[in-house]
Amino acid sequence: MSEKKGEFNRVLNTGDILVVAFGAMIGWGWVVSSGQWIQSGGIVGTILGFLIGGLMIFFVGLCYAELTSSMPKCGGEHVFSYKAMGPMGSFICTWAIVLSYIGVVCYEAVSFPTILQYLFPKMMIGYLYTINGFDIYLSWLLIAIFMSVLILILNIIGTKKAAGFQKVLTCIIAGVGILLVAGSTFSGDISNIKGQMFNGKNDFEIIENIVKVAMMTPFFFFGFDVIPQAAEEINVPLRKLGKLMLLSIVLAVSFYVLVVLAVGYVMNSEAMQNSMNTTGLVTADAMAKAFNSSNMAKVLIIGGLCGIVTSWNSFMIGGSRAIYSMAKSSMIPHRLGVVNKKFKTPVNALILIGLLSIASPFFGRSMLVWIVDAGNFGCCLAYCIVSISFVILRKKLPKIDRPYKVKRYKLVGAIAVIMSGGMALMYIVPETNCTLTWQEWIIVGGWSLLGIVMGVWSKKKYKSHFAEHIE
Repeated sequence: MSEKKGEFNRVLNTGDILVVAFGAMIGWGWVVSSGQWIQSGGIVGTILGFLIGGLMIFFVGLCYAELTSSMPKCGGEHVFSYKAMGPMGSFICTWAIVLSYIGVVCYEAVSFPTILQYLFPKMMIGYLYTINGFDIYLSWLLIAIFMSVLILILNIIGTKKAAGFQKVLTCIIAGVGILLVAGSTFSGDISNIKGQMFNGKNDFEIIENIVKVAMMTPFFFFGFDVIPQAAEEINVPLRKLGKLMLLSIVLAVSFYVLVVLAVGYVMNSEAMQNSMNTTGLVTADAMAKAFNSSNMAKVLIIGGLCGIVTSWNSFMIGGSRAIYSMAKSSMIPHRLGVVNKKFKTPVNALILIGLLSIASPFFGRSMLVWIVDAGNFGCCLAYCIVSISFVILRKKLPKIDRPYKVKRYKLVGAIAVIMSGGMALMYIVPETNCTLTWQEWIIVGGWSLLGIVMGVWSKKKYKSHFAEHIE
């Protein structure tokens, strides 16, 4: 089945692209994890770790930048991997990235009402049941469902509207971040940084802890890859598109580095430990300390809530386009490739993800953590396949137009493959901080089995049209 021309409107400009990619990478982690980062590597050690991790993901971004500019089709990874490896590689790559996107969307649906509790502690009304130690309340469920429906509607009625919503929230996040940095500049003390620059008894332990942080940081940079998913809706020069993808990574790295520096400048090790033992929101407590006002902690939490929604919205966009591309290639049911005639959005794919986000809060927090971890493995696997595709296509299709062309592609490709492959192995090899639990392996196995069933069904249903590439 060939792709219909003009199914999407090119409505996304430079600003839209940046906020979608940046918003995907800035979730809730910067609010709750800063203390853990600093205690792991020290302030300077954590900053070095983020810079190293950012550099690693930058190499993957270079592969994406060239491939997206040369093959600006909806689906991103789906197209790249098909051209390089054929139907099987494309199916595995796209199916893996879809799991990642769905995992994030479902997680954010649970995170939003949970974090809202910090602002409104008395909001929990109407106890329903307990699942795996987590109490489910009616009020909590209704908030989660409301936000899921709201984001679904925004994405259905137009990509431009969803991006506009993203811009507003991203401005709030940036504003809160600027406030934190500014407040720490006036209220902080350099002695706080000097007292916790690195963590380790000797040089070996210091380097080891920096590496641990570096290996963790790429997981906070997932999301720049939503840009290629919506490539057919982007109205910017192709060369510029590649640069914007890389810029989004640089902005995300800068944001995280400044947050770590601001928190460390305001809070000494004792204050940080006390925060982790009480609220667990070290960044919010640092904001309160910087301005000597508990209300400012709430302001930062609002910024964190905006981060949840921007990540949620971005992965909704990316996930629906990935599903659409598979449907158009007859790898999954055609119904999931339907585009709304009025709004020019993949409505059925959006509804599917929206329904999953509505259902997810009913299962509590534990299951959602498992889904995200399983999804992260899928994302690393997809990154590795894309990086390999980048190298293959340089040899397989040497003469295609590459508006954004990476220099020294062999070196870039090798680093990207090793980095992404190493990240994927961290989830497989026992006794690493990221090793999947048996529950997470069940999710990965179940998703893989579903993919096999989908593939077999589609092969039987669509016959020669199965895995037909979108030209």
